Amino acid sequence: MSRPPRPAPSRPHSSKAAVRRVAKAPPAEPRLLLLNKPFDVLTQFNDEQGRATLKDFVDVPGVYPAGRLDRDSEGLLLLTNDGGLQARIADPKHKLAKTYWVQVEGEPSDAQLQQLRDGVQLNDGPTLPAEARLLETPELWQRNPPVRFRKSIPTAWLELVIREGRNRQVRRMTAAVGLPTLRLVRVRIGPFSLDGLQPGQWREVPARLD
Repeated sequence: MSRPPRPAPSRPHSSKAAVRRVAKAPPAEPRLLLLNKPFDVLTQFNDEQGRATLKDFVDVPGVYPAGRLDRDSEGLLLLTNDGGLQARIADPKHKLAKTYWVQVEGEPSDAQLQQLRDGVQLNDGPTLPAEARLLETPELWQRNPPVRFRKSIPTAWLELVIREGRNRQVRRMTAAVGLPTLRLVRVRIGPFSLDGLQPGQWREVPARLD
């Protein structure tokens, strides 16, 4: 008499939940914005003290500043969502030229301009040689609030080109040669310039450094 076939052993039930594969979102397209940062605006998007920040002017999600511009300085600020591009713009080792128009107190002499060109000794070491020249009074927007002048002391404008990014470097350089800065406007970073942007305005350009 034949025996009935034994039932096949049941497979143990796995206690692990099935893993759902979720497709990764494609990386965001690189973006690069040129902003004319107004005076008295912080180079960040949030401030617990309620001071003016970039979010008051830029409503593009995901971008962040490539480099900094002091609260009391004005002009060109670049914003991007691309980390590699941000590093190339902001990292001093790339020596990207930055051009400033600087209103100083006093009448610059040839010797003072040459000091700036040769490099200035600061408390954190000597600066690299800069380009420095006298500038006719540029056609700029009115700063709000206006610059405070001392009527007894003349002022002048300089164009200063540096390839470093130390904290408050331009102001410290002019002070070191006896020309305190009254107003500081950055007009160019590498190939990018303000090109008529008014304070608080921005425009988008191709996200690359040629």
